[in-house]
Amino acid sequence: RVHGGSTPTAVMSVLFEDTFSIEQVYDKHFDKVSRLKCKGDNYEMQLVLDINTDIYPVQAGTKFSLVLASTLRTDGKREAEYYTPNSGPSLMDKYKYVMCGKIFDYVRKGHMSDISILASFGGLLMELTGDPRNLTNLDLDMTIYLLMRPVASVSG
Repeated sequence: RVHGGSTPTAVMSVLFEDTFSIEQVYDKHFDKVSRLKCKGDNYEMQLVLDINTDIYPVQAGTKFSLVLASTLRTDGKREAEYYTPNSGPSLMDKYKYVMCGKIFDYVRKGHMSDISILASFGGLLMELTGDPRNLTNLDLDMTIYLLMRPVASVSG
């Protein structure tokens, strides 16, 4: 498992991390929200994610780094129950798009061993599907932070 961050405590707050390729962008229902269908590069996870494309524009064929974290604080301490701006360093400093949400369901995918974790970020939904061994740090009713940044394409 590969974790980002520069300090061991920052690593501890990272629950899941991978690079995803955007396969399709669906933007028919809302002006500023698109649903992304993506495939993970390292763990072969499937991701369906709603994002505000007015804030973070995307297109099919591009890649992004995604982190799910338990806190935005680099010291690994839990966040307050309500929003309090942190004047110190934050995981947000290294990402372009951040949402706070809650895991609301686990679903086993038919006869396969894969599971899906479903989370809501203020009504924007995420479904992360794959091998349960890659999702062991994620629990039902857990508050999580989703962080995204573009990954530069390598031409050659």
